[in-house]
Amino acid sequence: MFFISLFLLNFCFNGKGGIMRIFGISGSPRLQGTHFAVNYALNYLKEKGAEVRYFSVSRKKINFCLHCDYCIKKKEGCIHKDDMEEVYENLIWADGIIIGTPVYQGNITGQLKTLMDRCRAILAKDPKILRGKVGTAISIGGDRNGGQEIALRTIHDFYIINEMIPVGGGSFGANLGATFWSKDRGKKGVEEDEEGLRVLRKTLNRFYKVLREIKE
Repeated sequence: MFFISLFLLNFCFNGKGGIMRIFGISGSPRLQGTHFAVNYALNYLKEKGAEVRYFSVSRKKINFCLHCDYCIKKKEGCIHKDDMEEVYENLIWADGIIIGTPVYQGNITGQLKTLMDRCRAILAKDPKILRGKVGTAISIGGDRNGGQEIALRTIHDFYIINEMIPVGGGSFGANLGATFWSKDRGKKGVEEDEEGLRVLRKTLNRFYKVLREIKE
């Protein structure tokens, strides 16, 4: 009876039909628009019953990948012991991943690119570690056409390379994912972008629907 109970508990929370576990990442060095947007997304999904966790690159120590191949040779993770340990733990824990970034020079931030590069370490231990997880993306640009969709594509490329399932918002307004025009006003600019928030909700609804279909 004890083992049956343990099995059912594990099934309900970690198996098919269980609670959705969502990990949100802000790739911004500031706690402004992207920080707000990713947390808005997590709170929106939390209201639907998901369990959520959050990580911001702001003020974190994330060293560059050196391409030293320590992770390949040792299969023990990365040679660096820094704040990426929290990212690794939560990527493995999550069923779905939301990555947000402000647009820098027409693409994702350098901090987020470094985080992505460092994920090689957990893939070296287990190449299937992220397979089948669902991912979506959020990008914030100071200009109306500042490179938001290019940034989304870069995040989706990360998902595809790691055998995840990238999800956009679908046709008619949210195609590749959620985009915001902050007008270089940080959090306030994102909060006031009503169309951006609509597109984000549309994207999150589709993201959550795909997650549920996979889990069930």
